[in-house]
Amino acid sequence: EIVELRENGVKIRVIGERTNLPSDIVALIDNAELQTQENSSLFLTVALSYGSRHELTSAVKEISREVVGGRLGIDSIGEDTIERHLATAGIPDPDLLIRTSGEQRLSNFLLWQSAYTELIFTHVFWPDFSREALEAAIEEYHHRERRFGATSG
Repeated sequence: EIVELRENGVKIRVIGERTNLPSDIVALIDNAELQTQENSSLFLTVALSYGSRHELTSAVKEISREVVGGRLGIDSIGEDTIERHLATAGIPDPDLLIRTSGEQRLSNFLLWQSAYTELIFTHVFWPDFSREALEAAIEEYHHRERRFGATSG
């Protein structure tokens, strides 16, 4: 699908732990990201072998390495520092998260990024999630009053 995605301006980004994936799959992922890196019409982020707790742990380790290496001062660490070290760096936080199958939890998915995300829970299972179900979720989202808390920077 890479040719079609490139032609349509889609930029692909895969987040998650690649070390557990076979090397041929990692090569395909790297190639897809490379082939679409200049695209900017639509951003497609695929979470593959992704867990938010692992992502946060990795970010803390990298920030710690920068502090120990003298490249970062402890007092300069803020929310923006953490965000720059996440797998989703440079990707806007989601406005809406639709959880299918009746589950009412985040399941270790985008925990940091979902702080102000509107959540919609549906009993529809993913394979049956239709255009109509998506439109209903978006309609519900549009009727919400979004509020954002203060950040510490």
